[in-house]
Amino acid sequence: MLTELLREDFKIKQILESEGNKATEDDKFNRVDILVENQTGELVIVEIQNTREADYFQRMLYGTAKVIVEHIAEGQPYSKVKKVYSVNIVYFDLGQGDDYVHHGTTTFIGIHSNHELELSEKQKELFKKTSVSDLYPEYYVIKTNRFNEVAKDTLDEWIYFLKTAEIKDEFTAKGLKAAGQKLDILKLAPADRKEYDRYMEAQRSDASFVETVNLEITTAVNEALKSRDEEIAENILRKGATIEFAAEITGLSIVEVQGIAARLGLDK
Repeated sequence: MLTELLREDFKIKQILESEGNKATEDDKFNRVDILVENQTGELVIVEIQNTREADYFQRMLYGTAKVIVEHIAEGQPYSKVKKVYSVNIVYFDLGQGDDYVHHGTTTFIGIHSNHELELSEKQKELFKKTSVSDLYPEYYVIKTNRFNEVAKDTLDEWIYFLKTAEIKDEFTAKGLKAAGQKLDILKLAPADRKEYDRYMEAQRSDASFVETVNLEITTAVNEALKSRDEEIAENILRKGATIEFAAEITGLSIVEVQGIAARLGLDK
């Protein structure tokens, strides 16, 4: 879903601890549903909110601020502040607006010239970013209740799934089919779920057995080939071949051939 939302090939490096620690007793926990890091070190908060919260905008702000603070070490320069995306999937009408996907960024506009403040060339090189807004958190609000269930693009396909828990055959959004398979498993009745788990455990056991047998066969073959090479090396050493020549012919290492020569009492 993040790939479709951010319009780039988003790859998750790791899923991080999603509940921040308290700094003091009266501090507030930072609980988020999912916190992930991508391959470039950027962080993404994913929140799914079912119940109405009047102060949810402030919750979004607090979440990004807390994550930023928790992911910069003491003594590091501010250039190491991580980029954070806050993705909020809400099932109530947050704020007022006629769209079902809203995107928020931070920009600085001149109050006299109306021109946007830009990064210098040196800053672009330092931050590996092209604009000031790229340095600040970005917010996405997906209001599923506003979605009319008509999927016009791949992002809409994901939102359709988030709203209806269904996937149409013609949908092509990345990751959606896999999500549908997971959901189908979760929808199983308890007895069917147990049967499915038993079946998958049997499949894993069979796969493990096959892997073990293949490993044993490979090991046996390699040992047989090495034994053959050692026998060849022994024979040609007896006939006066040098250690270097024996190693070249058999593919054994110099050290291995030297061991064979020592065992035979041959000084080559």
